[in-house]
Amino acid sequence: MERQYYLPHSPIEFHFRQSPRDFVVDEIPLYPFSGEGEHLILHVRKKNLSTWQMVDIFSNHLGIKGRDIGYAGLKDKNAQTKQYISIPKKYEAALENFDHEGIKILDRLYHNNKIRIGHLKGNRFFVRLKKVSPVAATKISQALKLIKKQGMPNYFGFQRFGIGGENYKKGKAILEKTLKERNKKLSQFYVNAYQSFLFNDWLSRRIEISKLIEGFGIDELSGVLPMIPKEEIAVMKGQKHPFKLIHGDVMMHYPYGKLFHYEEEGEIARFEAHGTSISGLLSGKRATRAVGIAGEIESGYDTIHEGIDGARRYGWIFPEEVEGEYKENEAWFELHFTLPKGSYATVLVEEIAKREIQSDEEQD
Repeated sequence: MERQYYLPHSPIEFHFRQSPRDFVVDEIPLYPFSGEGEHLILHVRKKNLSTWQMVDIFSNHLGIKGRDIGYAGLKDKNAQTKQYISIPKKYEAALENFDHEGIKILDRLYHNNKIRIGHLKGNRFFVRLKKVSPVAATKISQALKLIKKQGMPNYFGFQRFGIGGENYKKGKAILEKTLKERNKKLSQFYVNAYQSFLFNDWLSRRIEISKLIEGFGIDELSGVLPMIPKEEIAVMKGQKHPFKLIHGDVMMHYPYGKLFHYEEEGEIARFEAHGTSISGLLSGKRATRAVGIAGEIESGYDTIHEGIDGARRYGWIFPEEVEGEYKENEAWFELHFTLPKGSYATVLVEEIAKREIQSDEEQD
């Protein structure tokens, strides 16, 4: 379905293109490195390279396999990004003559363990928007204030779906056994894209429901949302937050913590205070499901029950250290913000723009 945006303003015109000058990412480690151990930790800066490409460059230089190099998360290609990788300490001497125009080693230290996927707290972003008028700048500033106060949807970004956004279709076909992909890594990638597609559709539907709850009276909503009883609608209309919780939703303590179902009304206040958040389903086996009315809605986006493990993902996140500065002479608006791991800066930009910003890339 067409993506729903939650901010109340009309679309904002500006230009955004991912590039090393206008899109900068700085990885935040999950914990301090110990300073000793059998693994060499490299703090690296890369430009116009994906994380996988960077790993290949290091593995070829060191003469080791890519799987021997640890990293916590995948970073954008069309950007300047800083992240940490680990290699076995015994290969440190081979780095003395390492030289690559797209990679710079900023620091070296040691640690007891190899860095693994997910071993990061989040990422700090710098984003520069261009061709911003004074009127647009005012609207962007107001949007940032709302995002800082209320948070934002945690959609998967367009990068997840490949060029043209069609990768999820291959994942669906693989699960339906109408397509075979011999490369296991690529097959998993396509299936994950399908999980992400279903998650995005569920989140968009829930935002649509939340906007309907705010925009119509209880009697009107009975016809628009017949699956939700009037008593539940009344509770939802009493919620101040723009994203409306439904009894049976699977909640998570924020920014990390255990899963539990929303049952008590006091949970609304904890969500509004950023202490908990709604989670969405990454469809698959062994994943916790929503129950009740929330479960009925979620079931429409739950099509994977065999062959792949499911999980839960925050459906709503609360960006931190949100800052913005308008440079009128250049017609630039510069953003600084921190997102939890797995969240996309481009989704925040799209929420502000109220449109897909991938089109800006395609125009260049």
